[in-house]
Amino acid sequence: MGQLIAGPFAGQLLGQFGAEVIKIEPPGVGDPLRVWRELDVDGTSPWFRSIARNKKSVAIDLRKPAGRELVKQLAIKSDVIIENFKPGTLEKWNLAPADLHPLNPSLIYTRVSGYGQTGPWASRPGYASVCEAESGFRYINGIPDVETEGLSGPPVRPNISLGDSVAGLHAAFGTVLALLSRQRQKNSDTSSQTGTTVDVSIVESMLNLMEGIIPEYDRKRKIRGPSGSSVTGIVPTNAYPCLPDSPTGSAPTYIIIGANGDTLYNRLMTAINRTDLIGPSYQHNMHRVARQAEIEEAISAWTSQQSGDEVIEAMNKASIPVGRVVNVKGIVEGEQIQARGAVRDVWVNGSQGKEGWSVKMQGTFPLIDGVDPQPKWAGPDLGDHTKDVLMGDLGYSAEEVEQLRKDGVIG
Repeated sequence: MGQLIAGPFAGQLLGQFGAEVIKIEPPGVGDPLRVWRELDVDGTSPWFRSIARNKKSVAIDLRKPAGRELVKQLAIKSDVIIENFKPGTLEKWNLAPADLHPLNPSLIYTRVSGYGQTGPWASRPGYASVCEAESGFRYINGIPDVETEGLSGPPVRPNISLGDSVAGLHAAFGTVLALLSRQRQKNSDTSSQTGTTVDVSIVESMLNLMEGIIPEYDRKRKIRGPSGSSVTGIVPTNAYPCLPDSPTGSAPTYIIIGANGDTLYNRLMTAINRTDLIGPSYQHNMHRVARQAEIEEAISAWTSQQSGDEVIEAMNKASIPVGRVVNVKGIVEGEQIQARGAVRDVWVNGSQGKEGWSVKMQGTFPLIDGVDPQPKWAGPDLGDHTKDVLMGDLGYSAEEVEQLRKDGVIG
């Protein structure tokens, strides 16, 4: 019972590894993500075809008591519920854990929200953008102000809903942990099998990515600020400009070089003919941090006279981590991506008089022995599986399904 990104991404991850995922959507409209961003020839977003892969679409109107009763019947037969409604919504509909656990004591109930199910902000709407800000993540992204070490202008956001996807990862991870715990209870003679509520907050999921920022503040009163394209306290690791890829182009190519290990740094300085920057004054990271401007200037001066290919060749020869800053075209055409099958072609059955077509999407990660990385099917049309699920899983007759359709309960 998730829509848009956070809940559906958790369902996508579980579905990639073999879970049977039944996606509940409102009739007529469906998940709003169906019509977000670019639209395909049938008016559906290719993004939706990816995030709803391997799922069954069942169209049920949760605003109707009969619709909520159908969901309750499905919950009784399910291992897991995933939802990302505003906290309190499912309590009003009598579909909360307190309502369903008595009917299915072993049910795993995974809840995704902006701020969690408790606390003074629980009832606030929590989109990824604002939760990224409240987690401190946005503050450390951008161009630093030299004088204050804070932000110079507004923070830079990644051009994706990062908080939603990170919360989805936490939701899938928490769900698997809860299932593992339930299985251990099932195999034990000393404990009965009980259900669990997994409470996932976007703010807390992003907070989980913040590394040592909190303990550094606690012990040293350090407030980490933005650092542009580098990272505070680690030198050198940055994006460096190279000559444009095209002879007629004006925009530089950017290459990421990470040489913050002591031996890596020495090899980098040798590769760019700056052995004068090797020695006791540059030996360890703490020394290099104090001389960051000098080191970064030397590297940029060298890369700016080289093509991206030349920089990559030199760095690979010296065994120094290096990578080109690529756009999506570079991703799809990348030799490592292609060799690993990290991008997959998935067939979409035609509808509305359209012939079928293929859409590229990410494969299944991580790679696990025995798990086929090929998505089984693309996100289905709205309500494609309503009849099959109600008849096959709940035992409804064709006549009963048709009556529910006529009553507007299903689509």
